[in-house]
Amino acid sequence: MEVIELLKVLYCAPFLLYSCYTDIQTRRVSNQVWKLMLIGVALFVAIDIIAGGIPALVKLLISAIIIYVFVYIIFQLGGFGGADAKSLIVLSILFPVYPQIQVLGTYFPLQGVPLIGLFAFSVFGNAVLLTIVVPLGMLVYNLLTLKPGEILQRPAYLFVGFKTDISKLLGRHIKLIEEYSLSESEIHTRFRRNGVTIDDETVETLEEYAAQGLIPRQVWVTPGLPFMIPITLGFFVAVFFGDLIFYITKLLLLSG
Repeated sequence: MEVIELLKVLYCAPFLLYSCYTDIQTRRVSNQVWKLMLIGVALFVAIDIIAGGIPALVKLLISAIIIYVFVYIIFQLGGFGGADAKSLIVLSILFPVYPQIQVLGTYFPLQGVPLIGLFAFSVFGNAVLLTIVVPLGMLVYNLLTLKPGEILQRPAYLFVGFKTDISKLLGRHIKLIEEYSLSESEIHTRFRRNGVTIDDETVETLEEYAAQGLIPRQVWVTPGLPFMIPITLGFFVAVFFGDLIFYITKLLLLSG
């Protein structure tokens, strides 16, 4: 069955990578991607049930139901989008148990199967941890590109955004970190946790403020990172390395 598990991984890869591409380009992933993916998933499910019988079917139902309830709650709370939820549901059906494969004499995952063997949970947990890479990357970029005065002016922003010219705001998947308002010939700014949507009117207003010398032309923006990217990275990490949360917990317990 290791060969089947490897084929499952190879089958998933192009769908997940394509979903990342479309999510970056349009912030949407067509339902057709998941419908097409389910065609092959149905074949693998049939193979699993034929080989494993009723126990395999029970594991499939447990995995699918638990993950469906979990992602439904997270989706309703606004934790992620529909494509993210659908990807985890499809993975829960395709991998009702944690995949174990062998490639060129090496067994994966390298860290072994976690105690809670729901693969989709491991993918989600890995994805959440891997999002930490984004603020660290922002910090490095800002330290390399900003002047010392700009760094000291808004140190908290170094982890969540970057500066760009007002003329380059439109047509990009970014939001303003601050909300600008004019009162008594003075500009006031207020941090907006969810960002400020950028449209033609927003840019026109900022251009007027800049022309009057009220604000600099470089403004702080934050990118909207599609969660499909961490999910896809989390998938490959789960397959070849293991569950990051389980691994970190094990390290902490052993070190204690």
